[in-house]
Amino acid sequence: MAVTVTAVAAAVVAGILAPATASAGPRPSTVQQRLDALVEKDGVPAALATVKGRDGRTRTYTAGVGDAATGSRVPVDGQVRIGSNTKSFTAVVVLQLVAEGKIGLDASVDTYLPGLVRGAGIDGRHITVRQLLQHTSGLPDYVDHEVILNDPKRYYEPRELLDGALAQKAHFAPGTRWEYSNTNYLLAGLIIQKVTGRPLGEEVTKRVIDRIGLRHTYFPVPGDMRIHEAHPKGYQPAADGSLRDYTELDPSWGWAAGAIVSTNTDVTRFYGALLGGRLLPAAQLAQMRTTVPADGVGPGVRYGLGLLSRPLSCGGLAWGHGGTIPGYNSFGGTTDDGRAVSVTVTTIADDATGEHVDQAVDEALCL
Repeated sequence: MAVTVTAVAAAVVAGILAPATASAGPRPSTVQQRLDALVEKDGVPAALATVKGRDGRTRTYTAGVGDAATGSRVPVDGQVRIGSNTKSFTAVVVLQLVAEGKIGLDASVDTYLPGLVRGAGIDGRHITVRQLLQHTSGLPDYVDHEVILNDPKRYYEPRELLDGALAQKAHFAPGTRWEYSNTNYLLAGLIIQKVTGRPLGEEVTKRVIDRIGLRHTYFPVPGDMRIHEAHPKGYQPAADGSLRDYTELDPSWGWAAGAIVSTNTDVTRFYGALLGGRLLPAAQLAQMRTTVPADGVGPGVRYGLGLLSRPLSCGGLAWGHGGTIPGYNSFGGTTDDGRAVSVTVTTIADDATGEHVDQAVDEALCL
């Protein structure tokens, strides 16, 4: 019998599949209440969160079920695919290479990948590395969501993905607008490989993951479709309302833009280390935090170099990224004074659910 989104939510409400939580205390916290609502009202199979509060303590929360078929509990701080949070990792590596004098932020893409980026209105001689990281290059996206959803276990070479982007027309002249495109980070990954002579995953692992001790984070090697540690399953609703399991997929199509697997706690540690100056010299961190308006993303949202800022209802900014990949959707933010939150739901959220998660993030940071 097919398991439906509404059936899972109804079972949780009825108490048949009790929402699991790792938070302590007799009264549910605001965060726990928000996660429960995402399951009970928005119908997500599961929601997980890690929150670092003003007191410096880190707390984890879960709601829903880790497996919609069996009703098993959600693993506390389980591993998830973090999607476009990967862009922040990739941007850090590029900026480390900038600090080492191996890449110029305002050098052209052609400096490192001569003759590779050509197409209708597309010329790598007129696109800079900064514009790639900032999403102001005008390059069209290579991602075809329907193809990926229909064949999630297919492997893609980066050059094959790039060919898909270059077969389209440029969306605007470099530097004249902002528009999110995974192609920008595909090229950033290729530049990293060209400059270092090493695979992107090895550079991300050495320069970021191992450097700050993210023990539950990894960049999948080619052909690795599993999630290695305890994890909730990831789903997408089918047309008939049933849930299709996308837990195992080939993340090669995400690569430098979206392949990493991590936990909510490791994600908060990463952004905390980044904003705390443990990954970049001050000059490069300042460049990363220099932002432009991210049109259409949300009120007051701005984008730097692989880093997004969002105003908080209590004042100040939350820094981070967020990520979407079939089966998982991540949201979060980190403040300059060390507060942090990362929330993941085990399906790609629709607009209304996304707004509810954003509200949960804001509340958690403003408590």
